[in-house]
Amino acid sequence: MQELDKSLHDPLIQSRRGDLKDEGKQETLLGKRPVKVRFQENEPGSDAAAAHGSGRFNRYALAGAILASTNSILLGYDIGVMSGAALFIREDLKITSTQVEILVGSLNVVSLFGSLASGRTSDWIGRRWTIVLAACTFLVGALLMGLAPSFPFLMAGRVVAGVGVGFSLMIAPVYVAELSPAMTRGFLSSLPEVFINIGILLGYISNYALSGLPPDVNWRLMLGLAALPAVAIGLGVMAMPESPRWLVLEGRLEEARQVLVRTSETVEEAELRLGEMVEAASLNPGPAHWNGQGVWRELLWCPSRPVRRILVAAIGLNFFMQASGNDAVVYYSPEVFRDAGISNQRLLMGVTVIMGFAKTFFVFVSALFLDRFGRRPLLLLGSAGMAMSLAGLGMGSIFLGSSGSKPAWAIVLCVVALCADVSFFSIGLGPITWVYSTEVFPTRLRAQGTSLAIAVNRLVSGAVAMSFLSISREMTFGGMFLMLAGVMVLATVFFYFFLPETKGKSLEEIGALFEDKD
Repeated sequence: MQELDKSLHDPLIQSRRGDLKDEGKQETLLGKRPVKVRFQENEPGSDAAAAHGSGRFNRYALAGAILASTNSILLGYDIGVMSGAALFIREDLKITSTQVEILVGSLNVVSLFGSLASGRTSDWIGRRWTIVLAACTFLVGALLMGLAPSFPFLMAGRVVAGVGVGFSLMIAPVYVAELSPAMTRGFLSSLPEVFINIGILLGYISNYALSGLPPDVNWRLMLGLAALPAVAIGLGVMAMPESPRWLVLEGRLEEARQVLVRTSETVEEAELRLGEMVEAASLNPGPAHWNGQGVWRELLWCPSRPVRRILVAAIGLNFFMQASGNDAVVYYSPEVFRDAGISNQRLLMGVTVIMGFAKTFFVFVSALFLDRFGRRPLLLLGSAGMAMSLAGLGMGSIFLGSSGSKPAWAIVLCVVALCADVSFFSIGLGPITWVYSTEVFPTRLRAQGTSLAIAVNRLVSGAVAMSFLSISREMTFGGMFLMLAGVMVLATVFFYFFLPETKGKSLEEIGALFEDKD
């Protein structure tokens, strides 16, 4: 931190800093006039707006965000491909439905350990090398799954791949949020979810294309093909810059300045952003080479009131993302459609491809409008829409279960309702969970705080995936979907009261939203 301390006296940075004392509330001097972090919006043309970017996409920041986010294809592909591969694995390896649940859900449960480890790892070796580590780990897991001669061997591959998924889920959104200017951070930080959906779609297409092969070959190819994007991602990441905020924490200010110059519209904007980062880092001084020491204590054992509010918002958002049942619905969509009356396996794969296109289209729509409309409106729209879609799906499934004829209109209703459910998820919870979880934590706490929130995400995802079929057998798919609709009603209420809007604010300003109002 010696270089960081020295930088606080740098005339270029010092000229852009303000006196941080105003009755205990932070102010940041951006340019010539102070901007109250908590209460002022960034007006166009203001110094604060200049520091946060023009709203145009910086090509270097966009390229870095895309490269980092492609890591998320690995999780998406696994979700999509496993929905079809599970049918053939059950047929080839002669496993039970309970073993299928364990196979599917184990990756999500194991990924929580990867998520927890990734926070401290990324503080230690940097964001970029953590992305490489995630891709390499998933590569090994994909090869083990594709070559698996038995169920235990297949499970071993799922465990290794799960660790890689956990690393990937945490580090990609953190890296993108720390690299992006404030005015385009919503779009860029939602790219990991965009690539998850692209991966899901590719998994569905792989299922459809390979479903005609013998059952002892097709599922191995479906799972083993995931090794190809892992190799490409591991090589592509080498061209990415390191996170400027991590470089500031390490005291490597000149490297951070070079990255910011390339990801900002002007040199002045880069210096203003650097000044904010240096100021935020100077409020939490540490050793010269900080590796995340003391963060868990600050998060869990003695958190301040603002940190507690941030934890409630981030963990609650991640909990409801998976309590919505979306991952389980995607994993088991062929089972749901089969129960609805679609028996042909190739037709089942075709319907899931349609669902994949719907998910991918609407996540693009959400990403494009996230910085214009804000996080809260799209999140509330998405969660309310999911509640209504799941209620319609539940009632349609109950009707089909009690009807011996299974009329075509009821089957179509269930297909449309399921596609609507995943589409509303892609509008709201899907992209916004990753954006919001990385935005709200202060720089010092971001990596490990985000890893904690995503560990909860993975734990709930695994629990839902490993129990979805068993619970549905007891209360029918219709009853399960009605229960999930109730969960989404609760989620909508939670989001309304506990998640403030973060649109257009720098990462350094967002923390003030969770401070005491008096």
